[in-house]
Amino acid sequence: MSIPAKHRDALMIQCEGRLTLTKHPDGCLLMYPRPMWEAKRDQIAQWPISARGWQRILLGNACDVEMDSAGRILVAPELRDAVGLGREVVLSGMLTHFEIWDPVKRAANEAATLEVGMPDSLSDFSF
Repeated sequence: MSIPAKHRDALMIQCEGRLTLTKHPDGCLLMYPRPMWEAKRDQIAQWPISARGWQRILLGNACDVEMDSAGRILVAPELRDAVGLGREVVLSGMLTHFEIWDPVKRAANEAATLEVGMPDSLSDFSF
């Protein structure tokens, strides 16, 4: 997978192109700069035993990757298969990390979110 040029330089500066991928229960992959992942990993490791299944999903599927000189990463086949990634993907920036989606799944997720409407916890938010 090719990382868009606008993110390559920042990722090289921030983490020398060292990234971690893992599955997200919504059906996408999470891509963290390694230092951000290490902090998140430590938080997840502290979860109570009742969250062991979520630890398995997030920690057990984590895969370290490095960008090559052309700004590409190799997404492991088991991660691609787990979330149904094909040749085309959507990379969504989420402030501290990215989400990697199959375009059809991303559109369906967005449509479902809009259908449910804005949660009450965001009732005071304005655009």
